[in-house]
Amino acid sequence: MTITTPPRASSPSSGFGTRAVHAGSEHDPSTGAVIPAISLSTTFAQTAVGQPVGEYEYSRSSNPNRKNFEDMVAALENAKHALAFSSGSATTAVILQSLASGSHVISVSDVYGGTHRYFTQVAKAHGVKVTFTPEIEVDIREHITPATKLVWIETPSNPTLRLVDIRAVATAAHEHGIMVVVDNTFLSPYIQNPLDHGADIVVHSVTKYINGHSDVVMGVAAFNSEELFKRLSFLQNAIGAIPSAFDSWLAHRGAKTLHLRAREATTNATAVGHALEASPHVIAVNYPGLDSHPHRAIAKKQHRNGMGGGMLSFRIRGGHAAAERFCQLTRIFTLAESLGGVESLCEVPSSMTHAGIPKEQREAVGVFDDLVRLSCGVEDAEDLKNDVLQALERAVAETSNGNGTNGVNGH
Repeated sequence: MTITTPPRASSPSSGFGTRAVHAGSEHDPSTGAVIPAISLSTTFAQTAVGQPVGEYEYSRSSNPNRKNFEDMVAALENAKHALAFSSGSATTAVILQSLASGSHVISVSDVYGGTHRYFTQVAKAHGVKVTFTPEIEVDIREHITPATKLVWIETPSNPTLRLVDIRAVATAAHEHGIMVVVDNTFLSPYIQNPLDHGADIVVHSVTKYINGHSDVVMGVAAFNSEELFKRLSFLQNAIGAIPSAFDSWLAHRGAKTLHLRAREATTNATAVGHALEASPHVIAVNYPGLDSHPHRAIAKKQHRNGMGGGMLSFRIRGGHAAAERFCQLTRIFTLAESLGGVESLCEVPSSMTHAGIPKEQREAVGVFDDLVRLSCGVEDAEDLKNDVLQALERAVAETSNGNGTNGVNGH
């Protein structure tokens, strides 16, 4: 007698953790392996011309590991489709290249430096114009033209942690048939699901929270539209900016613990945020998990349980010199770019991730030379808090002679 077992794919009604562990992870029918194998083959046999054995023909077009990962992200973002790319920047590029020449895009002002670089230096080369606005919910209708095809949001923004009411922007955009894209990298699908709030596409740098272990560079876009799937999957194959099978396998493995890591990172960032807010060495703290955050009401509406996530930034007294020294004096936080890994990182955006943005544009959206960005990992909260406080104390003391007021009055 043959015993059959039901498929183990998680259902849309399953909890987030159940979907994270099981989506895209069917048991191997021949071996019973509970974790899918890495399929490194670049090509797949065909029984006759144009008739592959299974659903795969060539790995640029599709690969079992990439498909597994895409299925998982779709499940976590409550989407019908997801497409993975070789980086978050490649994801941005493909979406922008899906627009016709002459198209117009409206974007929030404080975006990731790489996104700003693409919008200002690459998109215009193929005839796409981008308008930046710091208050997109307030003035989106003023910027809409007949050529406007897309609105780009980061919420929270990088690195000032400003929030945008996705539903408000989507409502205004959809009145004119304009598509809304939300970069959800800073929060991950565990804390926020932009499609549920009216967005058309949600994008991630998988490098960050989804993979979560600082060993993969990848991007992903998730959406519900069949027309978008046809257009973007065509470009995914035609442009070929796709992740390797091994990276897809690693990111799939990493995302299985996303809910655990996101919760711990939020706990840690909340503890660090409160400590920074109470410090006399700090001018201001940007963290959506604090009641003092100007958009706290949006966080309570859009984020799971009002969580703030693992990212925060703050302005240190003593100017750029103090910010730089702080990052050299931390013992647990590592001075490095990127974010969202299990380890805690710190950086100075004005000289690192956002150095390519002109100073006046940076400062207009709050990216001052004294701003420090922190990515809280999953270490013990008390250790992270103590590390930040000791580095603050020493950095401000060491840079107080001569330049002590620059960070307060210089901007």
